[in-house]
Amino acid sequence: MFAQSLYRSLAVTTVAVAAYVVPAVSQAQVVAPDALIKQISSEVIDVVKSDKAIQGGDIGKIIALVDTKVMPHVNFQRMTSLSVGRHWRAATPEQQKRLQDEFKVLLVRTYAGALTQVKDQTVQLKPYRAAAEDTEVVVRTEVKGKGEPIQLDYRLEKTDGGWKIYDVNVLGVWLVEQYKGSFNQEIGATGIDGLIKKLADRNKAASSAAKG
Repeated sequence: MFAQSLYRSLAVTTVAVAAYVVPAVSQAQVVAPDALIKQISSEVIDVVKSDKAIQGGDIGKIIALVDTKVMPHVNFQRMTSLSVGRHWRAATPEQQKRLQDEFKVLLVRTYAGALTQVKDQTVQLKPYRAAAEDTEVVVRTEVKGKGEPIQLDYRLEKTDGGWKIYDVNVLGVWLVEQYKGSFNQEIGATGIDGLIKKLADRNKAASSAAKG
């Protein structure tokens, strides 16, 4: 079981994970992580609200938006290795690559599903506290629309290419920890190749459902 309750939460909130769509920059030009999240989250929401094809559920266009605007700026290797946990070191380079590739597809489709839910949401940052020399930070936000505000927080790291997300907290649950439990359970039962197959099967099923 791959965190079904978390998926439902993400389907409403993860549009705000569009944390930064900026080219690689020098450290001197790096924009503060909270400013990046606020700026680009709002930017992506605006695109979705103005695009009738996305609002109509054009899955190809939605995936393309997520893949080009969001995913290049997430540290997938770190996110995947943290989610796989201690088993990551035991995986071969080929297994690591396949895990990372399938995990990316899973997340892209999860985030794409969130975009179809966007109506009147806005993103509000909570007070941000970090020292200038910090290389890892947490940016806390709320997604506001109809109903109660939804907590959505990010762990980011400073790299040569700017700040990158490596974990997301939805309603008090960190994504990496949530996946780590289910991933380790699957690896314990069927091995690393079993987890890869499970992810691949899930992604194929989602792709077939979208085409159908």
